[in-house]
Amino acid sequence: MKHGLLLFAHGARDLRWAEPFEAVARRVRQHEPTAAVQLAFLEFMTPSLREAGQALAESGCTRVDVVPLFLGAGGHVRKDLPVLLAELAAAHPAVQWQLQRTIGERDSVIDAIALAATHCADQPAP
Repeated sequence: MKHGLLLFAHGARDLRWAEPFEAVARRVRQHEPTAAVQLAFLEFMTPSLREAGQALAESGCTRVDVVPLFLGAGGHVRKDLPVLLAELAAAHPAVQWQLQRTIGERDSVIDAIALAATHCADQPAP
């Protein structure tokens, strides 16, 4: 069984906005070298969720964990993402698409943000 990770972010018109998400994708690839990893965007940027999901399916993934890189589960995660995943499931029925909680709902991420915010108080503003 080939495993895939589909990291899903919002997207923006400013290409620099994606830099932290690209860094996350690079680190995921380092931590999980056997997994196929794709970064996808809801809007403004490419690849789209459909394009990234198709690439994972075509690479032979039979299970793909979809990880929303959002701090909370708002409308895009609750409404838009399930529709997009249903389209992927219909287009690639041999793949098990598993939606994970938003990254910002994980204790480890909340702890990391809190720690980073605490360190901000110790450093001068840029």
